[in-house]
Amino acid sequence: MELRHLRYFVSVAEEGTLTRAAKRLGIQQPPLGQQIRALEEELKVDLFDRTPKRIVLNAAGEVFLQDVRRVLTAVEEMVQHVRRFERGEQGKVTIGFTSSASLNPVAPRVIRTFLTEFPYAELDVEERETYELLQGVLERRTDVAFIRVNPRTYDDLEAHVLDEEPFVAAIPAGHALAAAGDDLPLAALNGAPFILYPRRVDGPGYFDEIMAAMDRAGIGVDIVGEVSRSVSALSLVAAGQGFTIVPASLRIMHRESVVYREIRGQDLHRLPLYVVHRRDVDLRLARNFLATATRFARRTPAGA
Repeated sequence: MELRHLRYFVSVAEEGTLTRAAKRLGIQQPPLGQQIRALEEELKVDLFDRTPKRIVLNAAGEVFLQDVRRVLTAVEEMVQHVRRFERGEQGKVTIGFTSSASLNPVAPRVIRTFLTEFPYAELDVEERETYELLQGVLERRTDVAFIRVNPRTYDDLEAHVLDEEPFVAAIPAGHALAAAGDDLPLAALNGAPFILYPRRVDGPGYFDEIMAAMDRAGIGVDIVGEVSRSVSALSLVAAGQGFTIVPASLRIMHRESVVYREIRGQDLHRLPLYVVHRRDVDLRLARNFLATATRFARRTPAGA
């Protein structure tokens, strides 16, 4: 039984005569009648009641028609599915975020734009530390990652800067510096208890920038705690356990118990948001996601 036989059957059932069905299908009437007879013989069931002028579905034919329509609809959906996949319009893209990258407003704008332009796409979103995400991209378990560190040491990876944002100081709401104005110099944090992120391959750029800025400002801090994620550091600040420095986009968190102050002057550089992928991305849908993301890119770093 071939799909064309099922389509012939539907046409005859809907038209009620072989003549009209043959015209609709663009074939000759005698071969069409032979195909319908062959279908009935294969099924060992008569599907039509025949008169000299009409060919009308019987009860068995009505049941078969319902099933055939479902089959043909499913086949058409499969055809459209695989064609959309081949064009990079349907499928699944695995996207990774670090915790701070997920809160930058550019990342959701990229996702919203992509899903608007590719409504059949699915996203599998994961949150991990930087090193885990980079390994996932290298091993093709993750298609695209939004991170804060330039993976310049990975020859197989490419990165684009989507955004750059300032750092802000996060201060417990009850501390005197919380009432010191909208901004403060980095030197105001000299000797303060600090919660930071351990310098390791997970994201040395984040840690190094903060420590280098403190060196430039000639200050030191008392590191009272280390956490792997900036959102965890903010939870400790909210509990009054110390200060931290975070990207400005994290100011939406713990607003009742944490006060955020811009850091005056040029002591701290702006923190980039990178979108990272393999240079040889093989999934066409992932390439379409990257094309959407890079429309937001400010520049492509060349070893910067």
